[in-house]
Amino acid sequence: MSQHSLDSVFQEWHDNQAIAEQMIPMIGSLYRRNNVVVTMFGRSLFNRSAIRILKDHRFVRKIEGTELSVQDTYPLVQAMTELKLGPAHVDVGKLGVAFKKQGGGDAMAFLRRELEEIIGAHDASGSNGQPKDVVLYGFGRIGRILARVLVEKAGGGSLLRLRAIVVRGRGDIAKDLEKRASLLRRDSVHGPFNGTISVDTQARTITANGNVIKVIYADSPAEIDYTAYGIDNAVVVDNTGIWRDEAGLGQHIQCQGVAKAILTAPGKGNIANIVYGINHQDIGEQDRILSAASCTTNAIVPVLKVLNDEFGVEHGHVESVHSYTNDQNLIDNYHKGDRRGRSAPLNLVLTETGAARAVAKALPEFAGKLTGNAIRVPTPNVSMAILNLRLEKDTDAEALNDFLRRMSLDSPYQKQIDYVDSPEVVSTDFVGNRHAGIVDAKATIANGKNAVVYVWYDNEFGYSCQVIRILQHVSNVHFLKLPRVQG
Repeated sequence: MSQHSLDSVFQEWHDNQAIAEQMIPMIGSLYRRNNVVVTMFGRSLFNRSAIRILKDHRFVRKIEGTELSVQDTYPLVQAMTELKLGPAHVDVGKLGVAFKKQGGGDAMAFLRRELEEIIGAHDASGSNGQPKDVVLYGFGRIGRILARVLVEKAGGGSLLRLRAIVVRGRGDIAKDLEKRASLLRRDSVHGPFNGTISVDTQARTITANGNVIKVIYADSPAEIDYTAYGIDNAVVVDNTGIWRDEAGLGQHIQCQGVAKAILTAPGKGNIANIVYGINHQDIGEQDRILSAASCTTNAIVPVLKVLNDEFGVEHGHVESVHSYTNDQNLIDNYHKGDRRGRSAPLNLVLTETGAARAVAKALPEFAGKLTGNAIRVPTPNVSMAILNLRLEKDTDAEALNDFLRRMSLDSPYQKQIDYVDSPEVVSTDFVGNRHAGIVDAKATIANGKNAVVYVWYDNEFGYSCQVIRILQHVSNVHFLKLPRVQG
């Protein structure tokens, strides 16, 4: 390659970087002013760096087989800022591909056709509905990630307001508040909090990016009257795992100011186990106590659902290769569970999982079809589920992967199923992934009616995003996703 060609490539990169930098404030304005989330094939572009925006454009080449640059999408984003758009998730990647295929032209005219449903739907008052109060009961790994996502979404007027967290008293309240704020501010797995955090020890509040969060100290739900803190008709998200049945979780809805309770673990008894995207439509007004099931159940159910719809599943086995959790011991010590007393960072620990049985709670057609087991491994986050299935129809790896790729891009399960086709990815590459599960195409095995599908999942962040989706649903926070899924 000549020096002139090298200079040309370098200049093109700088030009594209400059365009991406110009897009950032436009995307931010659409998010805050119109509650429009701009995405690139399901990946949010809000609050992303110019480099990340360029990388997301390159991602399109892998999934669509066509190049898409910021030069293609910039006119669309710019035109969107001039339209009075209502709340929606707008995939500028899909729009960009369609716009490019038609040969470009008038971006404004193109958008008026593609986004017709939300043009003129913006409320100048900034009100798009009634805000819903949210309380996090417990502030461990899942609680803090939920807090991060809720605070992030508050900037776009998601209508979910994190009003309080409930924790047990630790003696010195001032010191306790500082420590909890520090754990929210710094995370060894997910990195630093994206914003600012301050503490008011006298008011017992933590303020994160302008969101004032009351810290309530209590040893049981029965001690709390939320209306005393100005909280009413709230959804309490219990991430302690202490109570998993109707009697225990029922304590929350007996509190003044509470409308519903959501458990971030599999529920017992008659509690509905919800996997968002699969059976969230079954939630009725009478359902005041819900379970968001487990991280593993959320990872495998969407993939099992689409495979069963397309190929039929006769039976199968689910093996979960799961990162260690706080339930295990750092070094060998007593534990009531089999094997879990052995040192988590030093051992592969064979244990059990209820995820295979739990699948039938979301997908009744799988009752009795699946067995399951689990291995805890010495990594702090990101797990894998291996689905070993006997199908009703013959297929091969190429056809199976092509189907799952299409499900990840253009189906109602786009937020639940992600897809990767690289021989180099490892677990840390999926830290922070917001999908319930990610199909690893290179690992797929399929021969006739036998198939093995490998599904990665961030058992903390991806699962928390599923919980947030349930929160939005029960709070009547719904967004159109444009362009519409075809077919």
